[in-house]
Amino acid sequence: MDTGSSSSLELPQQVWIKVDSLQTRPIARSTQQCRQLTISEIHLATRNFDESLVIGRGGFGIVYKGTITVGDTNLVAAIKRLDSTSNQGAAEFWNEVQMLSRLRHCHLVSLIGYYNDGQEMILAYEYMPHGTLEDHLHKFQSPLPWVRRLKICIGAARGLDYLHTGTGIKAGVIHRDVKSSNILLDENWAAKISDFGLSKNGPINQPATYVNTFVKGTFGYLDPDYYATGRLTRKSDVYAFGVVLFEVLTGKRAVDRSLDEEHWGLVNWAQESVKEGRLKQIVDSTITEKILPKCLKEFARLADRCVHSNPKQRPTMAEVVFSLESVLALQEKANNTLHPAGMRVFGNMMPMFLPWSNAEKYGDGTRNARNTIYRFSQLVTAKELTFLETDEGVALLQIIGRGTCGDVYMCELPKREVNAIAIKKTELSKDNTERINWQMRRIKAEIQTIGQTRHRNLLPLLAHVSGPECHYLVYKYMKNGTLQDILTQVKEGSREFDWLARHRVALGVAVGLEYLHISHSPRIIHRDIKPRHVLLDDDMEARITGFGLARAIPDANTHMTSSSVAGTLGYIAPEYHQTMEFSDKCDIYSFGVLLAALVMGKFPSDEFFQQTYDISLVKWMRNVMSSENPKQAVDPKLLGNGYEEQMLLVLKIACFCTLDNAKERPNSKDVRVMLSQITH
Repeated sequence: MDTGSSSSLELPQQVWIKVDSLQTRPIARSTQQCRQLTISEIHLATRNFDESLVIGRGGFGIVYKGTITVGDTNLVAAIKRLDSTSNQGAAEFWNEVQMLSRLRHCHLVSLIGYYNDGQEMILAYEYMPHGTLEDHLHKFQSPLPWVRRLKICIGAARGLDYLHTGTGIKAGVIHRDVKSSNILLDENWAAKISDFGLSKNGPINQPATYVNTFVKGTFGYLDPDYYATGRLTRKSDVYAFGVVLFEVLTGKRAVDRSLDEEHWGLVNWAQESVKEGRLKQIVDSTITEKILPKCLKEFARLADRCVHSNPKQRPTMAEVVFSLESVLALQEKANNTLHPAGMRVFGNMMPMFLPWSNAEKYGDGTRNARNTIYRFSQLVTAKELTFLETDEGVALLQIIGRGTCGDVYMCELPKREVNAIAIKKTELSKDNTERINWQMRRIKAEIQTIGQTRHRNLLPLLAHVSGPECHYLVYKYMKNGTLQDILTQVKEGSREFDWLARHRVALGVAVGLEYLHISHSPRIIHRDIKPRHVLLDDDMEARITGFGLARAIPDANTHMTSSSVAGTLGYIAPEYHQTMEFSDKCDIYSFGVLLAALVMGKFPSDEFFQQTYDISLVKWMRNVMSSENPKQAVDPKLLGNGYEEQMLLVLKIACFCTLDNAKERPNSKDVRVMLSQITH
């Protein structure tokens, strides 16, 4: 049997169609999700509906803040009680329960539980400490910074994109009431879409199809085409989101009586302003000076496209996400360039990065006098302890890793925006010129790639400080460590790592690669994707790191040639071994191996594969997936949880990513789409 062919795995080039077709059956849900509450639990949580616990009032009724016990955990909840005089009723209540019981996404609010006895109808959600986007745009006195507004828009857009195309069910979901008051903000300011009482199922992957329904929604956000015809489509949500974008940009309400009487509707006023080139005049005065002109133009153009009178001319939510990501990347890059002294590290104000021409001189030991003005604090070894000397005193450092380039330290910085950092210290070799050049190439690669990018799935490089004998690269500290460490701890039985968390990690890495390969210009090829180069933040969100071998490829090129093969054995694409040519498809191959490790709990370096010279992890996976019992490929610790079908689908994607012919592998966007369709 030819284990290298796609036919043996039944994986056609359009594999995502096959993946999608397997999503038609209901997928088992976690037993720890939404449950029916008792009235005693509700009374206990709200102190019998104590007025002092009221945190909001809306069309549904009163919202209380309370604590609900789930297992051994006390969860702070927002408890919404239906008012008997509300125009919403049982239909909206059960629609909300059914929608949020089956949908799970980091940008959708989670439903903890519900209660209904025919008289009382109550919903309990996860509590959002920062309230609604509407509050911060129109009610609170402390305005939202421009970059934070962008990130909130991106989060909400991702939530809507998931509803429209990524729910894993045959019909996507149309929200039907997108507005700023239905975008909630958690403790980290992440956006969460809420209020699904009016939502409808709608056909997926067919933009022209629609659902005939009574017109419902909120004036100011209603799609004129839907209002006129009663035909509800996903583009109706896009229109409403376009209104939200204009709200975010202007600080005006969707229906704003502070405008001229002819322009109480924000959309008409904003569209006229865009058409007449009066963009600067309509921007919220609190953020006017913070917006890069090109970002303003692109953001306004996107909002204008979203509210186009012809639904077919509006973008999809996936397109909206990518456009917003591009605007954010452009803005953050400009911020780093315009305000290089804005990052405070170790108590000293210093540039984000010293010019490379200065740092490069340290290869031959030349001291740059400029470095003294930054007074980068020394690392002082005393017995087993290492300290960091700062202007504010001495801080204890802890060694958290040792790599080929040097040690990595962790340092806590209390009362700072970044309260813990990781410092990679590279001591330049004194007598080995070849090794010095190798060290400098890796440092330079880090600075020229990750140092110039910002994305939530990439580990940010906060600072680079150079000395005569050492270079220091400073990153945000990721307390959950590497994916390699976690999977190893699971194998040893000292940690649990369930399927939902693994899938989220896989999707996060795919999103990061899509940004590097497609959204970023020039494209960046990582060249060393592996579990050790995936860090997990406080929320177990994946962050790609390890850019020491990364290379930027001009957009006009499909590949580049290197003088030697770089990467880690077991993760390197076969064509790179053979031709010395690398492309984004080499990263895809490595990512396929990483996917296999997530599902199988095995690594290419495992003793089994090292001793069996005629078979690799990839070949073993292909053989098992082609057998009558493919489930034997799944990590035994994951079996019996109801997600076996999802895990086998991910292994099929891993097989697709590791095809021997690079041209037959998917690109990073295809991979992200496939993984997003395998949902929980």
